Amino acid sequence: MVDPDLTVRTLVESIDEPALVVEANIMRFTNSAARRLFGARIEGRDVRFAIRHPQALEIILAHRDGDVDATGIVEPGRSWRLLIRRLWSNAALVRMVDRSDAVSAEKMRVDFVANASHELRTPLSTVLGYAETLADESDLPDEVRANFGRTIRDEARRMLRIIEDLMSLSRIEADRFVAPREEVDIAGVIAVAVSNASHLRGSRGCEFRITVPEALPRLRGDQTQLVQVLDNLIGNAVRYGCDKPGALIDVSAERSGAWMLVSVTDYGPGIAREHLPRVTERFYRVDPARSRESGGTGLGLSIVKHIVERHRGSLDIRSTVAVGTSVTVRLPISS
Repeated sequence: MVDPDLTVRTLVESIDEPALVVEANIMRFTNSAARRLFGARIEGRDVRFAIRHPQALEIILAHRDGDVDATGIVEPGRSWRLLIRRLWSNAALVRMVDRSDAVSAEKMRVDFVANASHELRTPLSTVLGYAETLADESDLPDEVRANFGRTIRDEARRMLRIIEDLMSLSRIEADRFVAPREEVDIAGVIAVAVSNASHLRGSRGCEFRITVPEALPRLRGDQTQLVQVLDNLIGNAVRYGCDKPGALIDVSAERSGAWMLVSVTDYGPGIAREHLPRVTERFYRVDPARSRESGGTGLGLSIVKHIVERHRGSLDIRSTVAVGTSVTVRLPISS
C-alpha cells in the first residue's frame, strides 16, 4: 500500500521553487528549496513564522486558491509571487516564485522611460520657447535673433545626439547574444577614435600620448562598435580631463595573456568613490550641469558597458578625486 505522506512529500520535493504544504496552520511538508530559504528546521512549525504577509496568510489559512504578490519575505526588497492551491479540506500547497529580477527589470524600464522623457523634454522646451519668440516678435534685433537661432540649433543637436545614442543602445542590446566575428586591429581602432576626437581636442588644448606596441594580435570583434567604445572613452577624457592648458590623455593597448587591455587615462578632477558604481547607468551624471554643457548625453558609458559585454569582455573604472580617471577595457584576443 502506497504511503500518502510519502507521495505528497515526493511531489513537493519535485518542485523547483520553494514549496510547502500547510495543513491547518502548520507547515507539514517542505521541499529542499523552501528549507534553504527558511531554515532546515522550518517543517512542523506555524506558517506564520515563515510568511507574514496578511493577504497571503488569509488565503493560506482559509485553504483556498489564490495568487499573491509579496515583498520582503525572508529578505527586504525581494519580490515573490505566491501561488496558493487547495489540496484537501484543511490543507493548501504554497509555491513561491521569485520575481525579483522581473520586478527589477520593470523598474529599470519605467525609470529609463522617465529619464529619457526628461532628457528630451528639457532641450525641447528651450527650442519651443525660443521658436515661439522668433515667430511672435518681428522687431527683434539681429543679434538677439541670431543668438536665439544658435540656441535652437544647439538644443536640437543635443536632442539628436540623445536619440542617436538611444538607437545605438537598442541595436547593441538586440545583438547582445550574438558574438562578433570580425578580425579587428586595435591600433587602427585607436587611431580612428583619436582622429574623431580632434574637434573636441582643438578647443581644449589637451594632448594625446598613444602607447601601442607594434604587431599586437588581432581581436575578434565588431570594428564599428569598438570604435564607438573608444570614441566615448576618449570623448569623456577630453570633456572632463582637459581642464587646463597642456592637459594630457594617455591611450594605450597591451596584451595580457589571452586578453587585450585597452586603457584611456586622464589627469583631470576625477570622480568621487560613491559615484563609481553608478557611472555606467543610463543618464547617470556625476555633475549634470557640466555634462550637459560639454555635450554629454549621459549614455556614453552605458553604451561602452553593453558593447564590452557583447564582446565577452570586462570594464574597469578607477578614479581618484584631484588625480584623474582611468578606464580599462579587457577584450579577448582572437585564437
